[in-house]
Amino acid sequence: MAGVASRTTGGQPQRRAGRLAGLVTWSVLIPFLLFCLLFELLPVMITIQGSLTNGGTTGLSLASYQRLFGQASNLRAFQNSIALSLVTALIGGLVGAVAAYGLASLRQGWLRNLLVSFCSIAANFAGVPLAFAFIATLGVTGFVTVALRTWLHLDLYSLGFSIYQFWGLVLVYVYFQLPLMVLVTLPALNGLRPEWREAAVNLGASPAGYWWRVALPILFPSLVAGTMLLFANAFGAFATAYALAQGNINLVPILIDFLVNGNVTVDFGLGDALAVGMIVVLLAVVALYTTMLRRASRWLGR
Repeated sequence: MAGVASRTTGGQPQRRAGRLAGLVTWSVLIPFLLFCLLFELLPVMITIQGSLTNGGTTGLSLASYQRLFGQASNLRAFQNSIALSLVTALIGGLVGAVAAYGLASLRQGWLRNLLVSFCSIAANFAGVPLAFAFIATLGVTGFVTVALRTWLHLDLYSLGFSIYQFWGLVLVYVYFQLPLMVLVTLPALNGLRPEWREAAVNLGASPAGYWWRVALPILFPSLVAGTMLLFANAFGAFATAYALAQGNINLVPILIDFLVNGNVTVDFGLGDALAVGMIVVLLAVVALYTTMLRRASRWLGR
């Protein structure tokens, strides 16, 4: 009986500690959940409601979506935004994956840490400052443009290039897409186990055979997930495109800004409908990203 009583009394402090830990966890989690509700879920619900009530001016109606699909400029905005996001995601994904492999293979730890730090800065250097940096570099009177025209008699703009058009915007987007892919891919490359390479070599595989038959299939879900992350990053970007290409390229974020701020006309219902369309596209991208990330975690032991 004494042993049972001692075990009972000994279990009470443990239960109290467990309840205290639970209270601490919820006290930290509740503010985060409130933040998500107020600044993520609630704006989405308000946007959906506005798209179904024509900006809050009528009852339930699909008029905003009828205008979205009935106007060619709206569909062209989605085509341009998806094309820009897809091209920059593919370029940033391919070049970034190769750069990440080179970075992971560096033996100089200080150089690797320096380059990773630079990638962290470059991946977050976007918006208006990045746009003006490229205008000062590759604009009509930019440093590189003038230098090529003066020294090599090569006029980029007479050859069809323009920093204010689609491929100029692609170049600017790749600046922050590529380092982001490097940061995303490095953990996956570091997760490749040395014994997998040793096993492949012992079975007679060449280095190219190891990468083709072992490493790439393992890395493929992570690479696809990283590319989807780049797509979402580019699809929702606004400030850089607005500073560079407003009026030149019809993109969904810029079109929403025009509709909401009234540059031409104010149409909150259509703006909400366009925003819902962006949410649908991003949900599909996030779903594929989550699926690929789940597959990658099976191999990389996370």
